[in-house]
Amino acid sequence: MDLSIVIPVFNEAASISPLVDEIAAVLGGQADYEIIVVDDGSTDATAERLGACRQQQPRLRVLQHPQRSGQSAAIASGVNAARAPWIVTLDGDGQNDPADIPGLYTAATAVDAPATLWLIAGWRQRRRDSWLKRISSRIANGVRRRLLRDHTPDSGCGLRLFRRDVFLALPQFDHMHRFLPALVLRAGGQVRSLAVNHRPRRSGTSKYGVHNRLWVGLVDLLGVRWLQRRVLRPVVSERE
Repeated sequence: MDLSIVIPVFNEAASISPLVDEIAAVLGGQADYEIIVVDDGSTDATAERLGACRQQQPRLRVLQHPQRSGQSAAIASGVNAARAPWIVTLDGDGQNDPADIPGLYTAATAVDAPATLWLIAGWRQRRRDSWLKRISSRIANGVRRRLLRDHTPDSGCGLRLFRRDVFLALPQFDHMHRFLPALVLRAGGQVRSLAVNHRPRRSGTSKYGVHNRLWVGLVDLLGVRWLQRRVLRPVVSERE
């Protein structure tokens, strides 16, 4: 299997089935893949929609959290269950474009790609969000880049491709998905950002605002900075 597509969702009943169908249409015939949707305690009809979708999409697997545990926990559940060496994540609201997935995979697996290229991060150069969401995201990205020096213009983009084994070796904590570039760099890997399409939300409501985009992550930001300053990467050789 080449790719495991991991989609964390919370109350995305109207969006998830069209998104799964779109991913299947994009990847059909191009890669051996699976789609893992992690329902993070949805209280709407998301579970029912996913049940119906499974009848039409045999490559779809559905995991469920009985209670809401957060996006990072949902991603971790999906990655743990995945069977492919490369993971693609994208948001369940349909704003990330599945048509960008083949480009990310090609960049990561190219013949001349460095062996330590462990993460390809999407870069939404033309955001299709409200002005408040764009401004709060720009501020958060600026603060994060300045403190963590991860050289990633858009660490909040849900569309990413990374190695499964690398992810599982990273420190696991709530909101860790926001700091993947910094954590991968800390582990000795390389990160590349690629421009991706960004689409307007077709239905539902955003789960993010000024509070949970700016302020709730400050403690995590300082924690990741602490981890960076205490990284251990000794050179080891075995004596014969």
